[in-house]
Amino acid sequence: MNRVLRTNKNSKSVQQQPGTIGEIAVSPWSRRKFLANSTGLAIAGALGGFASQPLASAATGDFSFRVVAAANMKARIGKASGTNTKASGISTAAAQSSTPPTSYSKPRRIIIDTDPGIDDMMAIFLALRSPELKVEAITPVCGNVPLEYTLQNALHLLEVADRTDVPVAAGASHPLVRRLVTSAHVHGANGLGGVDFPKPKIKPVPATAPELIRRLVRESPGEITIVAIGPLTNVALALRSDPDLAAMIPAIAIMGGSLSGGNITPAAEFNLYVDPEAARIVFDAQIPLTMVGLDVTRKVLLQEHHIEELEAAKNPVSQTAGKVMRATFERMSHGGEVHVLAMHDPLTIASLIVPDVITLKDYYVEVETLGEWTAGQTLGYDGHAPVRKSPPMETSAPGPAAQEEAFKANAKVASTVDPDKFFQLLIPRLTGNPA
Repeated sequence: MNRVLRTNKNSKSVQQQPGTIGEIAVSPWSRRKFLANSTGLAIAGALGGFASQPLASAATGDFSFRVVAAANMKARIGKASGTNTKASGISTAAAQSSTPPTSYSKPRRIIIDTDPGIDDMMAIFLALRSPELKVEAITPVCGNVPLEYTLQNALHLLEVADRTDVPVAAGASHPLVRRLVTSAHVHGANGLGGVDFPKPKIKPVPATAPELIRRLVRESPGEITIVAIGPLTNVALALRSDPDLAAMIPAIAIMGGSLSGGNITPAAEFNLYVDPEAARIVFDAQIPLTMVGLDVTRKVLLQEHHIEELEAAKNPVSQTAGKVMRATFERMSHGGEVHVLAMHDPLTIASLIVPDVITLKDYYVEVETLGEWTAGQTLGYDGHAPVRKSPPMETSAPGPAAQEEAFKANAKVASTVDPDKFFQLLIPRLTGNPA
């Protein structure tokens, strides 16, 4: 790690001093060891704008619903909680499954971690207008635009949807160890297509996003799914500051990554490019993870007739969505080149409501963090070959050759999608007109 984030406010230059971050010396660990180490955690937490103040540990409660992929994690849960799957009525096969439940007798409880964002707006509206889901909180993070905008956008969208009961907590203002890269050229300077909206009247809660995530999950272990449709900084900070938290999260669904090329670079999808170190923490957390990436989201394309349907419906949600999408189309058309917009984030929400809108396949996914040109790239192994790292450089210190690792899936990756089914859900939910 030879990045240094010490900057002079009056200068755009960055002082490069290998081996330090600011005034803190960094030992010669690998990036993964750094991120997993408590010292690395403290540095990352400070850089993310949050103090690492763990919440009180929950020593009681039935944690047997926790679904964890690794055997050693399950053993730790059993020891910590004093429960067992047989006694609680949950089968061993269910406890060992890496697939989150796909049907619920009551609304599925979710936290939406997001960087609104035009498609984030559509995702938030879809979630709020879907009885299959219960949105417990929205935790904005920097990404598509800076935090000052994503936070205000989240509050405004809740007011539009008449859901001011949902708490909003401000998240990270910049990635763990990198400078922030935004996508205002797509989402507009304010994140909502450049459309001016009144300043929201409601305020965020005093807690930070990682604190709110930790509190809600600990209050209801095994019940709250994290839906992360922006950079994964907030989620990573919550996991790193509370080592037991991963065992209490039944599933994470992310919009991010790609096994077929990127959209911000040829290699990387935007959300993972913005904070690849945070993404690696999340993928390494051994929480059942669903990756809804560019492989499928690039195939769900909002078109002119969809915008017309949104504009025609006379409710605040559809009117706001139509106004933002119309402005985005007009701004990005540049003489007529852009006729569609990919609905990345709403597809992730839709997959929780109608699971068969996508098909999933087991992969072992690694997030590239060291590449000069490939940071944020997701590499997927599907079991047809061992997991191999690059061979050591001949000039490196003596040591064994790179070892091969047996395939072991750490994610369900969306491989195909039904666009018609997606839009048959999205547009009627936002317009209030049943299909």
